[in-house]
Amino acid sequence: MGARPSRLSIFPLGGALLFPRMQLPLHIFEPRYRALVSDSMARDRRIGMIQPKGPGEPPDLFAIGCVGRIAHVEALDDGRYNIVLEGLARFRLLAEIAATTPFRQVEAEIEDALEEPPLAPARRAALESESRRFADAQGYAVDWGAVARLDDEALVNGIAQIAPFDVAAKQALLEADGLDERCDLIIQLMQFFGRHQGEAGDPVTLQ
Repeated sequence: MGARPSRLSIFPLGGALLFPRMQLPLHIFEPRYRALVSDSMARDRRIGMIQPKGPGEPPDLFAIGCVGRIAHVEALDDGRYNIVLEGLARFRLLAEIAATTPFRQVEAEIEDALEEPPLAPARRAALESESRRFADAQGYAVDWGAVARLDDEALVNGIAQIAPFDVAAKQALLEADGLDERCDLIIQLMQFFGRHQGEAGDPVTLQ
């Protein structure tokens, strides 16, 4: 991971994964995270989204997360916020900082924003084909014309963020290095889902 060290304020919210170039709407109501948003808005508008590994206070964290920039904020009268985070880049957690803030801060390596090489045409075609099969099986209505116009990164990361995979699967997708690896894992997960589908609406699980 080509990266630069940085201090990051983090939001360890279970089940809320952000991918580069994607958007994540969040409703902020806990006092410590209201403080996080307020601090972020006064500084660089950045928040590090990262998954907790389990229960506990504070919970242990996965090593890889995604830095988001607050692209939209609505401050409500009672102190809550509605925000939209826009994914900028992945980061690797190096160490937690002993901060006096109510929210957690870490030292992290933020991945350099490099242009991803495009998928090979055959790989892109396989992803679109598997996505159609998956969407049809789930009864999803998809504008395939709009999908075809997406560039490779928007398509791969968009599927990774919105598909009904479980947290372990989505974390594995976030940790995948490069579009090729992430694309291949998405295809495997969709095929796995088709073979192991339970009740309607159940998320894809790696457990």
